[in-house]
Amino acid sequence: MRTLVTGGAGFIGGHLVDALLARGAKVKVLDNFSTGRRENIEHNLSRIELIEGDVRDVECCARATRDVDVVFHQAALPSVARSVEAPIPTNDVNAGGTVNLLDAARRAGVTRFVFAASSSAYGETEVLPKVETMAPQPLSPYAVSKLAGEQYLQVFARLYGMKTCALRYFNVFGPRQDPRSDYAAVVPKFCTAILSGKSPVIFGDGGQTRDFTFIDNVVEANLLAATKEVSGQVVNIACGERISLLDLARIINELAGKNIAPSHGPARAGDIRHSLADISAARSLLGFAPIVSVRDGLAKTLEFYRAHVS
Repeated sequence: MRTLVTGGAGFIGGHLVDALLARGAKVKVLDNFSTGRRENIEHNLSRIELIEGDVRDVECCARATRDVDVVFHQAALPSVARSVEAPIPTNDVNAGGTVNLLDAARRAGVTRFVFAASSSAYGETEVLPKVETMAPQPLSPYAVSKLAGEQYLQVFARLYGMKTCALRYFNVFGPRQDPRSDYAAVVPKFCTAILSGKSPVIFGDGGQTRDFTFIDNVVEANLLAATKEVSGQVVNIACGERISLLDLARIINELAGKNIAPSHGPARAGDIRHSLADISAARSLLGFAPIVSVRDGLAKTLEFYRAHVS
């Protein structure tokens, strides 16, 4: 299988590259290293074709999709908070970059296109769990940009017969996720804070809940989506269970052998209150089932940061 992983130097993309190489795939990586890190792919540089470029560049997309069977489109400008501060670059990368890549893939004869969508598309719907048939209610420019990507995939499936699948990720976490950015996800921030003896910061009262999803589950979902007979579908990828941020801090404390109380900051604009996925569509369409539980995933993640926190 000849593959392209956009954002392949990122957290999710880097793990996906590892998995594809382990299965004997030929792998190209397209990344501009704006948020991706070279250390995520250094161990694979001799085994991949690395294209340092941007999905906003049409010619770069054409080069990257040449002689490729499957595109795994992970590249994005992440973070709800960042998108609230800077909506235009978020849209340019996440929506504009996606249609650039889709069109390049169509012209290159790519047969399958798997897209990293986002549960943020649901917004603050009161009904739980979130089901793919719900009307989207995005609350941030990031959510809008990811929803636009989903809709482009559906249009390209209908118009051009491309086999596409959008995977709506729910709060992905795991080893190698960068805790240093102001926009970093909550799990790496909590892990590194607690291991360093510092209070993890919760924005809001901590009662907000999330369906945390370990990286191995997300990688497996991508591999399944590249082989199953799906086209134009949008599918939730999660564990199908939710925990509060207060409980997340408690579990990480338990696993780390610590007892460090969280501190609280003001709630952030664009953040939703509760999130929980219905994963029945992923089970039926992809044969997906979570292979690592949240607690086991947190233990694996904490082990990684214990070895890397100075």
